[in-house]
Amino acid sequence: MNWPAFWLSVQVTAIASVMILIVGLACAFLLARVRFPLKILVETLIMLPLVLPPSVIGYYLLLAFGRGSPLFEWFHIRILFTWQAAVAASVVVGLPLMVQSSRAALANVDPLLENAARTLGAGEVRIFWRITLPLARRGILAGMILGSARALGEFGATLMVTGNIPGRTQTLPVAIYDAVQAQRYADAHLMVLVMTALAFAGLILARRLEPPTSGRRLEQSAEASA
Repeated sequence: MNWPAFWLSVQVTAIASVMILIVGLACAFLLARVRFPLKILVETLIMLPLVLPPSVIGYYLLLAFGRGSPLFEWFHIRILFTWQAAVAASVVVGLPLMVQSSRAALANVDPLLENAARTLGAGEVRIFWRITLPLARRGILAGMILGSARALGEFGATLMVTGNIPGRTQTLPVAIYDAVQAQRYADAHLMVLVMTALAFAGLILARRLEPPTSGRRLEQSAEASA
């Protein structure tokens, strides 16, 4: 077992998960509750990593962080081939899942409850924290878990922006690739089992967090189409 790669993956995923939660929740609220021009374009750009090849995402990140980019030239921030670049790649690929689930959860909150709070004098911030967020929390948590699981398993874009430096930028998915290339199949088997177990647990937890009505709606839709 490659423990340095495992703990680096845990570190990267933990930081990426916080960023996915904050940015994803803001984007989900914007898409679910605000009308603005080019909304469909913004939504498409957020969801694009779901269908783009990891190599394309990695190439865009190279353009965003490499020489010639404002981040590099103006602010002299160099994150390519560091673990911070792995965090950026993980956030980009995990964000769409968070936004997708959270947007649906926020859209399903009954507006009558929010309007009732407004008639009682509650402000928008108080309504969000005391009514909207608690009612949508299951979908939001499910989205964060799915986004975190996707971040943990990110490989292609991470390899392009961080390389494969053992002990510094080598995450667990990259370590699996490295072990297979070196024909260290025993190590690869163990790391694959760990990744599979973590992914399985994440999916089970996300499934359990789905709103109780979701399953019934799916069953009703299936019965209607039969």
